[in-house]
Amino acid sequence: MSEPQDTNQVSNNDLRNSQFGGGLINAEIVNAQRVGGDIYNIYLGQQTMASSNLVQSQNQQQRSQQERGSLAKTYTLQSEKVAEIRKALILETDPSRKFQFKQQLQEEECTLKELDDKLNAIEQQLQATENFRLEADASIYIERPPIEDKCYKAIMQPGALIRIKAPQRMGKTLLLEKILDYARQHNYQTVKLDLKLANNSALTDLKSFLHWLCLNVSHNLNLEDKVDEYWQDSLGINTSCTRYFQKYLLSNTNTSLVFAIDNFERLFQRANIFSEFCLLLRSWYETAKQGDRMGKIWKKLRLIVVNSTELYPTLDINRSPFNVGLAIDLPEFNQQQIEKMAKLYELDGFFKEDGLSQLINLVGGHPYLVQEALTNLKSQEISLEELLTIAPTEQGIFSSYLRQQLECLQNNSQLHEGYKRVITANEPLQLSPEITFKLHSLGLVKIVRNDCIPSCDLYRQYFLIRLE
Repeated sequence: MSEPQDTNQVSNNDLRNSQFGGGLINAEIVNAQRVGGDIYNIYLGQQTMASSNLVQSQNQQQRSQQERGSLAKTYTLQSEKVAEIRKALILETDPSRKFQFKQQLQEEECTLKELDDKLNAIEQQLQATENFRLEADASIYIERPPIEDKCYKAIMQPGALIRIKAPQRMGKTLLLEKILDYARQHNYQTVKLDLKLANNSALTDLKSFLHWLCLNVSHNLNLEDKVDEYWQDSLGINTSCTRYFQKYLLSNTNTSLVFAIDNFERLFQRANIFSEFCLLLRSWYETAKQGDRMGKIWKKLRLIVVNSTELYPTLDINRSPFNVGLAIDLPEFNQQQIEKMAKLYELDGFFKEDGLSQLINLVGGHPYLVQEALTNLKSQEISLEELLTIAPTEQGIFSSYLRQQLECLQNNSQLHEGYKRVITANEPLQLSPEITFKLHSLGLVKIVRNDCIPSCDLYRQYFLIRLE
């Protein structure tokens, strides 16, 4: 074994070229000095929001999203560093160096926990902003018949499963809130879990995730946490979670429970959680069909799964919750629905001649883009002519949203090249299924049979300049 290195190198948290149990660790990417320098100071205080200040809340949301992205990268670096130190600790045989690594591991795990707490706090802040937007939008909700009636009827059925999918910012969460409100009007209990709010530590493995899920459902139902009392690892992780729902959560209620999971796509990249959790949901759905005592209990549970249209990992058809129940694919608004929205904004007399048609030609029927346009027009801070002229520029009202989309493309070379081909083509273009679905999940393309076209002219104009 090589001689121990200078302890200063270890205490300075620079692991480059360190020897652990005879194995060389290349820790260039896990230098704690650099990680520490990447940690941002974030203001996480309460945000005072008023309905007259949507623009300010949008700017705050943009800053928070940027901070979240930076923190997420730092968290990944720190996680890698902690993993390397743990490996080093296992391999090291020298007692003095082993002691040093133990101390260092404790410090780095504390740093990792702090990062996780900050990420969780910023997610809560973003959720608060999103909740504010939902409250502001609730009074101008535009129905897309017959979707709402189908969902209301389905949620009344014992053991129901509703699957809502659409690209980003198409109104999925708002529809979910409408369904939950309808269920509450019928005296059902409701629980909504947003997977965006799940700590990274909760997504480490299946057990951690299901523990987090059970704790949050209990909390939402104002029930005492009894996970440890009902959990038995010897029975299996999925079985323990099922046992907790069946023997505690469902058995102690005389009414139905609507359990909604929003932003389910966050699990798509968690292979160690996704397939087993999908099997769990499918088993609950199937058990509710039984005519025995267990079936009677599980009929109380009604599930709602909400996700973007991103392509999810391959699943056995008998283990998947994505091929059963009621499937809802949210479409864009049509012209009649946009006209109704303009009327609710008291802008029906604002548009002259073909003014509304010009707006639709620019943004299509995308609910978020239409709403942003109408909100700004109602505030009278911008004219329709000016809005249409500067919309695809950094001065336009959509600039922060467009930059977010641009960042997604720049972070993935395949998406970047694929979308560049779409917006420069003179006719619908066929891409690989994976790229097609990812672009569609971002709302950047419409799928025409097997081909892609830009979702709206705003995207085409903006990205033609920037995807060079």
